[in-house]
Amino acid sequence: MKSPDQGKSKFKLTDVWAITIAHHIHDIYTSFLAPLKVQISEAFGLNNTLFGTLAVAQRLPTLLNPFIGILAERMRLRYLMIAAPTITAISMSLIGNAPDYYSLLALVFISGISSMLFHVPTPVMMREVSGDRVGKGMSYYMMGGEFARTLGPIVVLAALDIWGFNGLFRLIPAGVLSSLILYVRFHKTDLRKKFQKLPDEGSHGNVLMKHFNLLGLISLTTLFQGAMKSAFTYYLVGYLHEVGWGSWLSGIALSTIYLSGTAGVFLTGRISDIVGKRSVLLTVSIISPVLMWVFIFSQGFAAFPLLVLIGFFLLAPTPVFLSMVNSIESKHITFLNGVYMTSNFLMSALATMLAGLAFDYLGYIPSFKIAALVALLAVPAVLLLPRK
Repeated sequence: MKSPDQGKSKFKLTDVWAITIAHHIHDIYTSFLAPLKVQISEAFGLNNTLFGTLAVAQRLPTLLNPFIGILAERMRLRYLMIAAPTITAISMSLIGNAPDYYSLLALVFISGISSMLFHVPTPVMMREVSGDRVGKGMSYYMMGGEFARTLGPIVVLAALDIWGFNGLFRLIPAGVLSSLILYVRFHKTDLRKKFQKLPDEGSHGNVLMKHFNLLGLISLTTLFQGAMKSAFTYYLVGYLHEVGWGSWLSGIALSTIYLSGTAGVFLTGRISDIVGKRSVLLTVSIISPVLMWVFIFSQGFAAFPLLVLIGFFLLAPTPVFLSMVNSIESKHITFLNGVYMTSNFLMSALATMLAGLAFDYLGYIPSFKIAALVALLAVPAVLLLPRK
């Protein structure tokens, strides 16, 4: 007998694009902090430590994702998804009007809460509108988020030039428009009734234990690949400076990583629907460290084609992981999605912290080599993943 999800096959492109565009607009706002570092630090007299607390405050609500997943099972989660872009837009666009540091901290924290409210239900809604092409749907979803990292700094810096730091509030309407689009498309979509038709696996604790093997192996893979990912996102510019690149070329190199990464997340989820998720993850886990080693020993402009390939594979696992988690037949899917997102955040944060310690104590070049070796440990973790 087929479950409700197995019986559906239609890929609803209009709804998929609505969620993708909303994800893109939403994440543009959450990317404002880094490009505004100078203006924020000068306006509020912040040192690097205090500025760093803003990033922590924005990401801290991620720890509550599993609880939001449970809450979404008991209420109309579509309204969380619909309201979030507006809340995020208002909070992040008002940072130039905050009267003091604590008000600024509160605004950033609110944006973190609304971001959490957005990112827990939206993959579940994407699963619903993707039919039996969940991987393809997650590719669209991740493309929207990753491209926001590229476009977000451009948007906010352009607004800064036109309106000044105190005029960023004029960016709010785009977030409101995003919420309106989501309202038009999804205000009548109630997933709770469909969840009730899915298999009941008991309490949330039982559900977690039943799928602990899958979630644990995904977490291990994220951790092992995280050092390599951190090296090419947070520490690439410092590494390139050490090997003799200028600031301008280093910045282009970082943009190259993000742009090719956007293409990677758009394609790999779609490919995983055809050849299998485990096969895609295994290929990525083998190729990425090899490319990193070739990059380490490359010189000059020969490194740029490598950066394109590295970026493509670097971010590729995420839509596949999302597809794997959201393909689970369970009425507690929002809870499982929340657990995955929290573990992803924790493993990525741990990998980034360990990579930072290595860069501080060992230097950039040795740390890049170590990150490439550690990334190979993801291969046995992927081999242990279930084939279906």
